[in-house]
Amino acid sequence: MFERLDARFDPMPHRPAAPLRIMLYSHDTLGYGHLRRNLLLAAALSEIEPRPEILLIGGMREAGAFTMPAGVDCVTLPAYAKEGDGSYRPRDLGGDLARLSALRSRTIRSAAEGFDPDLVIVDNVPRGAQFELDDTLHALRARGRARIVLGLRDVIDECATVRRQWLRQRNFETVRHLYDAVWIYGDAAFYDILSDCCMLGPLGGKAMHVGYLDPTGRRDADQAARDLAAVQMADPRPYIYCAVGGGRDGLTLCEAFAGSRMPDGHRGVLVTGTQMPREAKDRIAELTRDRDDLTVLPFLSEPIGVMANAARIVGMGGYNTTMEMLALDPPALIVPRCAPRREQVMRTERLAARGLVSMILPADLTSDALSAWMAAPAPRPERQPDMGGLARVQALASKVCSTAPALVA
Repeated sequence: MFERLDARFDPMPHRPAAPLRIMLYSHDTLGYGHLRRNLLLAAALSEIEPRPEILLIGGMREAGAFTMPAGVDCVTLPAYAKEGDGSYRPRDLGGDLARLSALRSRTIRSAAEGFDPDLVIVDNVPRGAQFELDDTLHALRARGRARIVLGLRDVIDECATVRRQWLRQRNFETVRHLYDAVWIYGDAAFYDILSDCCMLGPLGGKAMHVGYLDPTGRRDADQAARDLAAVQMADPRPYIYCAVGGGRDGLTLCEAFAGSRMPDGHRGVLVTGTQMPREAKDRIAELTRDRDDLTVLPFLSEPIGVMANAARIVGMGGYNTTMEMLALDPPALIVPRCAPRREQVMRTERLAARGLVSMILPADLTSDALSAWMAAPAPRPERQPDMGGLARVQALASKVCSTAPALVA
């Protein structure tokens, strides 16, 4: 797939002797997903030789709780929160959305101008949340040095919704005029967003599937070993691992897991997330107070070691959690979010149809359903998807500073 691509960037003008500077943006409104994906990309990109300087820009103040790779730092924006209908509001800083958007926009542009990146990778939202990237994108394009790439999830939403949103927000126009490439973090054999959403023509041939992003390299991190040791030292029994990302909408799954029966000789490890409302945390504490086979944790900085050593994994269907499930050995069950976007259920349905994961829809979720899945034989997958996305992103980014034309899309 990667080798057949022939669309190219022009050579880097006046290639600098200094290390490549890479800026990654994520808008970060619900959960840790965008931040975690950019951290994964940053870790892979930090291995390029010569070692680049990498700046993350995002709106998740929990960024400081995650391990930053060497050579990587971050600018944390005052945060948005996403409502149930998909609209935004300030997470904590007052109630004026327009003022917050303007503040974030100015901060992003100032950081970009000061950092002067060679490569910019924008996660999933071409113009940024509330169009906060517009000024920065135009300034970078006017300067003419930075290569600007849009990184897309494998699935965004149902076709009609994506088309309507992208046309209304002028995303196709933005990509055509301000972006050099679109990298899709997925395998077209499982879901081809370009075909399903009729994007190939509007994106002008700039888009390519690079493969899913394999997170297993994080297992070597010191923090992964520390988190695993803490979980195993507390209780040596094999465990079922359940996590709900940031936790803001994870109460229903947590309640079901807290009421489920663990297989004989097993215990449960439940991670509720730092964004779970206080009332929901109190509810989970009440449900688990008398259970000696269930450990409740608010957060794990690097959970992949804990996940890899679990007997089974239960979670919601965000991109990063799903990639961890696909890349690791334990059987996995996904309870996908179905609103306001259909992204999670669309992805999970396709993977479940191939036996890669099991699925319970939220409407069918009960403690008994979870207990039955934990006790049932694990399905056998038909085949694994292409998980080579990180290596391809490394190669594509390396080409940006080459004096020869670079292979991108």
